[in-house]
Amino acid sequence: MNLNFTKLLLFSLLITCAQAFAQVAHKTDVLIIGGGASGTTAAIQAARMGVKVLIVEETEWLGGMLTSAGVSAIDGNHNMPSGLWGEFRQHLYDYYGGPKAVETGWVSNTLFEPSFGNKTLKTMANHPNITIWYKSGLTNIAKNGMLWAAEVSSKGKKQNVEAKILIDATELGDVMAKLKVPYRVGMDSRHDTGESFAPEKANNIVQDLTYVVVLKDFGAKANKTIKKPEGYDPKEFDCCCDVQDPASHDNTPKIDCSQMITYGKLPNGKYMINWPKCGNDIYMNVIEMSDAERKEALKKAKLHSLRFIYHLQTKLGFKNLGIADDEFPTADKLPMIAYHRESRRLDGKVTLTLNDVSAPYTQKTSLYRTGVAVGDYTIDHHHLKNPEAPQIDFVKIKVPSYNIPLGALVPKDTEGLIVAEKSISVTNIVNGASRLQPVVLGIGQAAGALAATAVLSNTDPSKINIRAVQNALLESNAYLMPFIDVKPSDASFKVIQRIGATGILKGTGLSYKWANQTWFYPDLLVSEWDLVNGLKSLYPSFGELHPSGNLVTASYLAGTIKEIGKKEVSENQVIDFLKQNNFKNITPESMLTRRMVAHALDHFLNPFKMEIDFTGKTK
Repeated sequence: MNLNFTKLLLFSLLITCAQAFAQVAHKTDVLIIGGGASGTTAAIQAARMGVKVLIVEETEWLGGMLTSAGVSAIDGNHNMPSGLWGEFRQHLYDYYGGPKAVETGWVSNTLFEPSFGNKTLKTMANHPNITIWYKSGLTNIAKNGMLWAAEVSSKGKKQNVEAKILIDATELGDVMAKLKVPYRVGMDSRHDTGESFAPEKANNIVQDLTYVVVLKDFGAKANKTIKKPEGYDPKEFDCCCDVQDPASHDNTPKIDCSQMITYGKLPNGKYMINWPKCGNDIYMNVIEMSDAERKEALKKAKLHSLRFIYHLQTKLGFKNLGIADDEFPTADKLPMIAYHRESRRLDGKVTLTLNDVSAPYTQKTSLYRTGVAVGDYTIDHHHLKNPEAPQIDFVKIKVPSYNIPLGALVPKDTEGLIVAEKSISVTNIVNGASRLQPVVLGIGQAAGALAATAVLSNTDPSKINIRAVQNALLESNAYLMPFIDVKPSDASFKVIQRIGATGILKGTGLSYKWANQTWFYPDLLVSEWDLVNGLKSLYPSFGELHPSGNLVTASYLAGTIKEIGKKEVSENQVIDFLKQNNFKNITPESMLTRRMVAHALDHFLNPFKMEIDFTGKTK
């Protein structure tokens, strides 16, 4: 072999290696498009479980609607500090000085400055397994065998990324649209969903969106009045001081401008302006628009919000409240993105309907068993700015708290993809509750747990062991079931969550104002009837025992466990186990609480280990 040929061969090899490097600039386990509320928590959860994550985010912030859109007043889940939502809130408590320090506005128990929310999420996402590309966007995506091949525009450069799992955490479900994954937009027909409150015919009407503004108090003598915006008409905002509760049955207007302005009062003398009634909500459906078309349309939303700010400053006398100059890194000091209440909605393995939320234990499916995130807010839709929207009083639809089934994050037929944010598989009506911040944070955490479990087990998300994903969430103090009365700090939390997710011991749900509830009642005694019927729902062949109206004793429970498990379990074993778990003075005839029964069932039968499918049916 001559010298020239050797040089040519080496040069060819170098060129080939360079081309290969150019083809894949970055390899990761999980690629997340969108660093919003769900994208961030998905990354944190997956990274903590030991897999590599890349977030591609269009702005320079994390948090999406929580931060970049300025919606920094948390709706719901105050009494369910699930997983990363609870962790995020604790950071706020630590910074501002406790729960009362962030209860500054009457719309929420937790309000904060968007800029600090961004800093907090960046702190939480500071993990060696997480890489974040800011001011970046997905330009192309395709499946290459079992892997995803993505082209990302990052700071003016095209980067090629290879990933095992892809998560769509965009604000409007843009990734699944690019992949032509089936989805729905707008209101569903009652004939398709079985929801009596849904309209007769489906339509493409979505909720009003808002371009939020954060104002700041510059002092009583300050005049921060902005230039009169084009098209300002004071009549448009005539009823903005009506603070009457839309969930009440009294529709009499209650005019109080001082109360209205404190709706979204934030710490440090700031005000979140996100007001629906004759305020800065606006109707436009930008979902299927191109990026350029959206940008142009959203200029109208921003202008509309500026008109409302001008109205507050001039007609209502709040001239001392000016646009905050220390919140958003934008030229006009307004948020980087609009607040979208509604997105494309995935056609998933399952679809969560109002019927599932209203009566989870009486449906043909048992979606509650597959729960991975929880919510308690009412069905809250914004349609005041669209006269063509059907006249449905969504907020008066009464529901208990609920959970999100894992199958709502998984497409019917597309492997390797997980959908998060507000784009999960729920009906239009349910989206009015599932769109809210703590739920979306929980959906993101669930998406991260699903992605990491899939990577670590070399399994596609569509074929995952659901209980494995749920166990990962429980290890992170996330709720599977929306039990308000058993917190993560309770030693029985995981046990009760597991037993609750089997349906053996069910919760009691009720509609309560703007914070719906489900109670486990851990210290109530258990009847034989409830226990046996709960067990039969999971063990269909179990029918030999015929319950009476008596309460469950240690002796009865031991016999029941023996009958189901087909193994020797004595009264003494059950009693000794309960004593070891700090339940004192137990005898064979002691009547047992739901907490005690949950611990014994979890230990001796471990029904949670039984695999289930996406409908909640045991395999």
